Amino acid sequence: MRIGIDFDNTIASYERVFTTAAWERGWVPVGDVPIAKETLRDTIRALPDGEIKWQELQAEVYGHRMEQAKLFPGVAAFLKTCQKQFVQVFIVSHKTLYAPRDPQRVNLRQAAKWWLQAQGSFGFGGPELPADHVYFESTREEKLARIQTLECTHFIDDLEELLLDPAFPRGVDRLLFRPEGPPLAADSPLRLARSWDELRLDLLGT
Repeated sequence: MRIGIDFDNTIASYERVFTTAAWERGWVPVGDVPIAKETLRDTIRALPDGEIKWQELQAEVYGHRMEQAKLFPGVAAFLKTCQKQFVQVFIVSHKTLYAPRDPQRVNLRQAAKWWLQAQGSFGFGGPELPADHVYFESTREEKLARIQTLECTHFIDDLEELLLDPAFPRGVDRLLFRPEGPPLAADSPLRLARSWDELRLDLLGT
C-alpha cells in the first residue's frame, strides 16, 4: 500500500483563517462561526472583481497566514499508524512557488514545509513523513503525473473534481475527504471519508 495525500484542506485546515481574513477585508458579514470554504469562495467570487479578490485571499492565507492553519484532527495518528504498519505515505499537492496576487512573493512551498515542521504531533523529515516524500507541483497535470509516478495505490483529496479528472491515474483507490457537505452521488466511483479517524479505520484497520 502506497498512500498519497493532498495538503491544503486535507492535512492543513484553513476554514477559520479564510473566514477571518475575509471578515477583516469587509468582504463578508462578520459572524460567530467560520464559513465553509466552498460557501466563502462562491460568495467572494460573486462580488465585483470577485475572482481577483479570491486569489488575493488565497495568497494571504497560504502565504502570510500559513502559521494560523490547523492540523486536521486524526492526521498525526493516521501517519503514526502508517509508519508502524510500514505503509509508505506521500504528500502530493498542487502548490505554486508564489501566489500570483502576492506582491511580496512569499514562497508558498517553504511556508508549507515550515508549517509541517512546526506540528509537534509528527516529525516532518522523520519516520512518519520523510522530507523526500513531500511533493509540491506547479499544475494539476503535474500532480496527477506525480501520483502515477509514485505508484500510489490510494489517494486522499478534498477536491472531487480532481479525483474525477479523466486524467486521474487508473487503478488508484480515490478517497474524497469531506468533513462536511453533501454525500456522494449514488453512482460515484469515489469513497467518502468524513474524518481522519474514519480513514485510519478504513485503510489501516485500527
